[in-house]
Amino acid sequence: MAFTAPTAEELALYLGLGEIEGDRAELLLRTATSLCQTVVKPLPEGAEAVVLSVAGRAYVNPQQVSYETIGPMSVQRPSGSGGLYLTKADRTALKSLAGRGGAFTVDPTPVTADPSPTWPLDDYLLMAQDFEEGWGP
Repeated sequence: MAFTAPTAEELALYLGLGEIEGDRAELLLRTATSLCQTVVKPLPEGAEAVVLSVAGRAYVNPQQVSYETIGPMSVQRPSGSGGLYLTKADRTALKSLAGRGGAFTVDPTPVTADPSPTWPLDDYLLMAQDFEEGWGP
């Protein structure tokens, strides 16, 4: 099964909202999908959760307010606030879903490698008297 882009209704369900602005939600979902594709393309099955998370953050808190006091009013915003973004956990999840990001090994041995010795083997060096008993040819 391949990746299927989440819908505005699924975003509303994810956020626990009864009503949702359809056009805004669709824009955020499309943009979140495009942003996720900068890490992994094509998006793997299961990436819907990351897309919903990214779009949900932007839908619920578009200005990325991290601190708020009601009276007397006080708001603190991080530098570069607003917009959609991927967290480190989002990137890791996308790579993991695509089968990347884990440990791996690289075998530098060519496929055509032969286990026999490649140096010249002189028969006169392998005479029986050169070996202890039980170790010779």
